[in-house]
Amino acid sequence: MPEAALDLGFYISFSGIVTFKNAAQIKDVAQRVPLERMLVETDSPYLAPVPFRGKTNEPAYVKHVAEHIAELRGVSFDSIAQATTDNFFRLFAKIPRP
Repeated sequence: MPEAALDLGFYISFSGIVTFKNAAQIKDVAQRVPLERMLVETDSPYLAPVPFRGKTNEPAYVKHVAEHIAELRGVSFDSIAQATTDNFFRLFAKIPRP
């Protein structure tokens, strides 16, 4: 589970796989990872999230990953988007924030 990675200071990132019906373990982790250690990502061009599963993935679809995680956690999309954006800029501090 994510505890060992979190104890080492890692962030946990979720891709389109979290939206798949058979991804119960990943969904469970997405519900438990602290928001301040969560990222969302694309595995472009592979593993597009539902509703694009089976098609070529693209970075614009990462919104669907965040929406699904928000639904799993019972929180707003905006809270997931804000947390994961803040985490990105904290982790990659050399990238200027627009």
